[in-house]
Amino acid sequence: MQTEERVGVVVEGVQSILNAGHGSDEGGVHSVMQQQQRSLPEKSQNGAMSHALAGGLAGALGKTCTAPLARLTILFQVQGMHSDVATLRNVSIWREASRIVGEEGFRAFWKGNLATVAHRLPYSSVNFCAYEQYRKCLKMIPGLESHGEYMSTDPFVNFISGGLAGITAASTAYPLDLVRTRLAAQTNVMYYRGFCHALQTICRDEGIFGLYKGLGTTLLSVAPTFAINFSVYEMLRSFWQSRRPHDSTALVSLACGSLSGIASSTATYPLDLVRRRKQLEGAGGRACVYTTGLSGTFRHIIQTEGFRGLYRGILPEYYKVVPGVGIFFMTYEILKALLAGSTLG
Repeated sequence: MQTEERVGVVVEGVQSILNAGHGSDEGGVHSVMQQQQRSLPEKSQNGAMSHALAGGLAGALGKTCTAPLARLTILFQVQGMHSDVATLRNVSIWREASRIVGEEGFRAFWKGNLATVAHRLPYSSVNFCAYEQYRKCLKMIPGLESHGEYMSTDPFVNFISGGLAGITAASTAYPLDLVRTRLAAQTNVMYYRGFCHALQTICRDEGIFGLYKGLGTTLLSVAPTFAINFSVYEMLRSFWQSRRPHDSTALVSLACGSLSGIASSTATYPLDLVRRRKQLEGAGGRACVYTTGLSGTFRHIIQTEGFRGLYRGILPEYYKVVPGVGIFFMTYEILKALLAGSTLG
């Protein structure tokens, strides 16, 4: 019955167009088609801008809220570079947090956060915008177009789109990521006085390619991280909404985002640890610790710190990703809906 009513409405609409044309049927239909064709690029452009803006703001907010835990994670990850094993055994999250407050002050938990926000705005904007565009492109590939409206529940498409989006975003904003890592890793010795000073010093000491130190490891890390993030998030959200369609969108996004963050962090943490250490090679004029490639770096860490060394700092990482990724996806969904509504209005 509903289908018949919709068909009747469409027929009446077409008839009114033809009648308005006073006999010029072809001219009326042609003008309507032209208007629709002109509106498609505008809608696509507005949609891409909404995704980019919502993603950028979501990334900046999520990182700012979890900046203290993010800094603790980085400090734990890089401790094995210039510390002996005996010292590492006595480190705990509470002791390290107390040291930061006592030696550097409470505001030091947000050290490098300005660089983080400067990095996350373009990084998350490109990430979410690229993710949506890659999904649309994959939908056009023969063999995948049949998924149609079920595209958002297709794990393969979301996995590939998330990985490609992560690579695109990381390549675009990588120098900003390296700078914020070095700022956050500083403790008592302030070699870099700020964001701009860090950029100038790295270019002076290490050359322009110093800004891309560790890029290969980063791409190997972010591709599976975002592939798992997006695919697990979309799968959990679709499953939740199919069972409980009336639950709050914010609550669903927060819970599913947190679970997807745990899954991706567990799977890719060793790569993330290695990329952080690669980014800090030669920082502050120190000698390089890892002179071999990726496999040699893994081997060196296992030999000097044991297999557990690959997961150094995983606990504060979990504390960080549960609220961080949850806030990230929740803010993105809310802002995307609000921006889409204002665009339609």
